[in-house]
Amino acid sequence: MPSIDIRHKHAKPVKEAKVAVTEVAAEISKKFDLTYDWKGNVLHFQRSGVNGQIALEKGLVHVTAELGFLLSLLKPAVEQEIQKRLVQHFGTA
Repeated sequence: MPSIDIRHKHAKPVKEAKVAVTEVAAEISKKFDLTYDWKGNVLHFQRSGVNGQIALEKGLVHVTAELGFLLSLLKPAVEQEIQKRLVQHFGTA
């Protein structure tokens, strides 16, 4: 089971949602020094100690990530940051 598993509903068309997910990834990558790239409708991200993805579906953004030991200590902060950015770009779930 992933260390982080966040599902956030949205009402955007897939193309518009993909732009928003890219913006979320860019913002989070600055804060947590991540690299990311798209493969279809799934954005994969990584850095030392974290590996995850943001899957984009019609009506749903699904964020999963595996955190290494040190980052697992920051799990609440990481989850809070992801949820904050999702609300900013997609509205409340």
